[in-house]
Amino acid sequence: METIFCEDPVSLTDLKVDPGRVVKQALDAHRPVLVTSHGRSVAVVQSVTDYERTEEEQIFMRAVVAGLADLEAGREVALADAKARLGLK
Repeated sequence: METIFCEDPVSLTDLKVDPGRVVKQALDAHRPVLVTSHGRSVAVVQSVTDYERTEEEQIFMRAVVAGLADLEAGREVALADAKARLGLK
């Protein structure tokens, strides 16, 4: 998923004047709003729901990458052995 900031840049001054509009923009667009100061990127405003979803996706992808690295390194365990170690039937 590619994040597109350039479609919704907002100056720090505009954020100070009307923060509610900037938050609504982030909520409605479901993408981060880039905040700029003197033409430079300084921050991002993002809805909590979208932020949490992004964080969950990153955690999941890191776990997948770690699992694939374990398989490649020969660190795998048969399902029956894993269940036995965990005391599951």
